[in-house]
Amino acid sequence: MPNKPFSKNLLDLDLEQEAQKITSQIRAILSKQLKRRGLVVALSGGIDSSTCLALAVKAIGPERVFGLLMPERHSSDDTLDLSTAVADTFHVDRAHEDISGILEALGFYNRYDEAVRQAIPQYDHGWKSKIVIPNATETKGFNLFSIVAQSPDGTIVKERLPLKAYLEIVAATNFKQRTRKMLEYYHADRLNYAVTGTPNRLEYDQGFFVKLGDGAADIKPIAHLYKTQVYKLAAHLGVPQAICHRAPTTDTYSMPQGQDEFYFSLPYDKMDLCLYGKNNGYTPDEVAPTVDLTPDQVQRVYDDIDTKRTTTRYLHLPAQLIEPVPEIKN
Repeated sequence: MPNKPFSKNLLDLDLEQEAQKITSQIRAILSKQLKRRGLVVALSGGIDSSTCLALAVKAIGPERVFGLLMPERHSSDDTLDLSTAVADTFHVDRAHEDISGILEALGFYNRYDEAVRQAIPQYDHGWKSKIVIPNATETKGFNLFSIVAQSPDGTIVKERLPLKAYLEIVAATNFKQRTRKMLEYYHADRLNYAVTGTPNRLEYDQGFFVKLGDGAADIKPIAHLYKTQVYKLAAHLGVPQAICHRAPTTDTYSMPQGQDEFYFSLPYDKMDLCLYGKNNGYTPDEVAPTVDLTPDQVQRVYDDIDTKRTTTRYLHLPAQLIEPVPEIKN
């Protein structure tokens, strides 16, 4: 049984102590395990990558941190401005790599449009779209994905996604994360730097990343922190206010899409508390009043957490060997 009553205060941190702990570990891992000179951080204009860059600079100085800005055709209009603001705030060298041309060469945009047309036949150039799921508190079974599309004249269309179309859309959008990671490792190799992964605990625990895409990294400085804690740490470290006040987005689809629409199905502050409650042995009855849900709804969130852990476990696994190679130690 937990020792303390459940409340939002359970996620409170001594922010400076946490920052010192993380930066000390970054220095140790970089010099003793990875043996690299510095860190590459891909900047999306979001809270997680911005916090990771701030921590990297605090750990090893701006002259040993390299920022990458990698928007593409579907990125939010403010992605480049926000990521540039972070690089400017922390005085790091950076490169702007627009990945639209690479994605075009891979056939991403055509593959994506063709997949969407399986559900919305009239979908064409000039349309925008995103995938959405129901709120976890409202469903009792499998999450059913829908595609929401907007025509050039502003008309909104929403249709249930067949499994084939859903899989093809996700497979196509995964090109984005894998293309960015390819460029991150290019710059890391030329600089003799390590690549920084930016998932928070909610994303890391629940498999909200692409294998060999944004899931690939040499160090993940904030994977132990709940997103609520990341927001507070970002403000403490001096991340620009426009980012500290920005709601989490996927910045993957051409229509604006919150993470709670696509994957977590609850706003991050409630998901954090539900995940903390489950991780630390609090019952749905204890958690429910704090997150303004019923115990039954919290139980559905707990069940969804278990489902995501089970179905995304393979994302965390290294390549599986038929038998061990004893000379190589992980």
